[in-house]
Amino acid sequence: MSTGTAQLALERPLAAARGERISGQRLRAIIVGSAGNLVEWFDFYCYAAFALYFANSFFPAQDPTAQMMSTAGIFALGFFIRPLGGVLFGHIGDRHGRKVALMLSVLLMCFGSLLIACAPTYATAGILSPILLLIARLLQGLSLGGEYGASATYLSEMADSRHRGFYASFQYVTLIGGQLLALLLLLVLQNFLLDAEQLRAWGWRIPFVVGAGLALLALRMRHDLPETQSFENARKKAASMGGLKQLAQHPREVLLVVGLTMGGTLAFYVYTTYMQKFLRLSVGLTDAQTTAVSAASLIFAMCLQPLYGALSDRIGRRPLLVGFALLGTLFTVPLLTAIRHASGPWEAFGLIACAWLIVSGYTSINALVKAEMFPASIRATGVGVPYAFAVSVFGGTSEYIALWFKQSGLESGFYWYATAVIACTLLVCWFMRDTRASSLIEAEAQLQPAQA
Repeated sequence: MSTGTAQLALERPLAAARGERISGQRLRAIIVGSAGNLVEWFDFYCYAAFALYFANSFFPAQDPTAQMMSTAGIFALGFFIRPLGGVLFGHIGDRHGRKVALMLSVLLMCFGSLLIACAPTYATAGILSPILLLIARLLQGLSLGGEYGASATYLSEMADSRHRGFYASFQYVTLIGGQLLALLLLLVLQNFLLDAEQLRAWGWRIPFVVGAGLALLALRMRHDLPETQSFENARKKAASMGGLKQLAQHPREVLLVVGLTMGGTLAFYVYTTYMQKFLRLSVGLTDAQTTAVSAASLIFAMCLQPLYGALSDRIGRRPLLVGFALLGTLFTVPLLTAIRHASGPWEAFGLIACAWLIVSGYTSINALVKAEMFPASIRATGVGVPYAFAVSVFGGTSEYIALWFKQSGLESGFYWYATAVIACTLLVCWFMRDTRASSLIEAEAQLQPAQA
């Protein structure tokens, strides 16, 4: 007894020290994984942020709305390939590791950004110009289709159970941060370095060069990431890892992911990528005012994500999701109508901030909720594929549909369309279980010591 007691006394401080090292490693992995996610979304959102300046280089037309529809159409096509990215990188993430999937996705994003930066204009290459732009966006869409599932899985598995909502929310902190970084670069170029003519002539290429360089930096950072323990344990005991055949064994979870995503992603893209065009073309703000309001609202949204994530660790995930869907159903039409008639940039910002108080109930925890539904052997595929499908149908098309309603003289019709889609998500949220109480990530973690 005395020997065992003495040995236990010696092991406890060693275990505590080991736990501290693991916690430090976990925190670093979350930070690095989040930073890579920021770079991916910066590259992807440069297209939306600078579309007002390069639209005429690829799609010459007299009607600015028609130009925006052309660029928005390619933006949407970049989303349609995301399910393929979810399948490809989900397979890689579940079979070969989350780290491998994260590295390959950011490398592919680098290629897409470089291609846009070097693409010739329509005046120089004719129809080849928009074709190259389309190819670049397809590469970026393929990359991003894999990034979401891989990063959501990695961050969710790396976070500890008590603060999983808080840490997992940083996926959307960095996702929004990537768009914010793109807008801040646009503000710097607009106000300090280039005039509007220079931006339209060649300055729009700068962010894509910057994005390609940052992607290479993110690749180097991700190379040093540790693999998650959930994946390592699943690889040792699972008969098969990843694949659509195994995903088909979870039809309920797949439908839940689609149902949750359809309203949430539409709301997200309304107040991010489309809002910039909405403020410029419908509200009538100047280019500088549009960029400033968009950037300020994204800063506000970014600050909300960890607050809502931490709240979900206390009260559960379902109350936040129901709150988003219910308030989104009730207030989307009034909010968009009020923004349309805003008297200036300050009023527009205040209204968009109110919208983010609603939308953050979804954005802060949606990736974690999806990860908690699936076992580790299929988690990257399960999160990525149905999410990418729903985003391609409802998120990627949101800007194009909104501009179509505007061009048809029925702009308010889009407000009701968004409301109807969010109402469908409300039905899903209302009847689903709280994944915090039924988390498969937590269930697997509790089984690990007994199987060790």
